[in-house]
Amino acid sequence: MIKIHAAHQRGTFRNDWLEAFFSFEFGTYRNEYRRCYSDLIVLNEDFVAPGGGFGPHPHDNVEVMSYPLEGAIEHRDHIGNCATISYGDVHLMRAGSGIVHSEMNASREIPERHVQWWIRPAHRDTTPSYAVRHFALETKIDRLCLIASANGSEGSLEIDQDIRIYASIVGPRKVTYRLDNGRRAYIHVVKGSLDINGERLSTGDGVHAEQLSLLSLISKSSAEVLLFDLR
Repeated sequence: MIKIHAAHQRGTFRNDWLEAFFSFEFGTYRNEYRRCYSDLIVLNEDFVAPGGGFGPHPHDNVEVMSYPLEGAIEHRDHIGNCATISYGDVHLMRAGSGIVHSEMNASREIPERHVQWWIRPAHRDTTPSYAVRHFALETKIDRLCLIASANGSEGSLEIDQDIRIYASIVGPRKVTYRLDNGRRAYIHVVKGSLDINGERLSTGDGVHAEQLSLLSLISKSSAEVLLFDLR
């Protein structure tokens, strides 16, 4: 079964420095049918104006990942981490027992865009940590590149949950993914358009996939996607 959540159905928020789109409930956006999907509890697309960003604020017992698309993000936290990340980088903040961080547009001249998601961890009140990994463009073209997993396999970021997260740039060559029995998937189209099991999707669309053994992705041009293999 495939269920499409169209981009225009997402929640929205705008102020003088931020335009945000929410695939699941977030902030003041409430939708009883969009509360989470397995352990994927937040998936936001943020457009941040030059000089804008999220000042210091706390998190606990959540795993936060950001996937930059345009411009650069500057991360700082109270345990001493400072990093500037841009396209190709992925960062993972494991909030654990508590962390205070800021996430700002690193430029006062160039807009910044990223996708961010939150994962419910398997264990509570662990030691907070932060990590960044770069995934070269060629590792994502016409294949699924593992960017996060429970055991950090294939050079992926290690996350505290039974989940595998992939990034891919899909072209005319078909990309397939096999789901194990009892598993489900969420696919978010980062940019471009493609067909997933014969269903056409475009930038910002999401797909719930359940009770399927095989996912088939193909694009007439090029499309970038994130795939979450979930419990």
